[in-house]
Amino acid sequence: MPIDAGSLHYAVGPAIAGVMLLVLSFFLRWAFASTTPKTTARPSADDGLLTRVATLSKRESALALRAVLSDAGIRSTIRFPAPHRADVLVFPEDAGQARVLASSFTT
Repeated sequence: MPIDAGSLHYAVGPAIAGVMLLVLSFFLRWAFASTTPKTTARPSADDGLLTRVATLSKRESALALRAVLSDAGIRSTIRFPAPHRADVLVFPEDAGQARVLASSFTT
């Protein structure tokens, strides 16, 4: 029996497959959805791999302390978490020596 040229029989199979893929995708999204409510990301006070050795109120003071630490061979960085606040951070293996130098540091 010949198929009429204006017939849409050739589209029935792909349409059913598309609908089934859509139903399957919604089911899988529902089945594997997280049961815990999503929380908004907020900045944390985590220093990561670094240890805070000093908190200073002036940027220039933090830069001067960083220069002192650098002269002693200690790698350091400065973080500015708030206005008029600078944290000097070092690696944990250098924290003891850095704290000694920071305690003797005068601005």
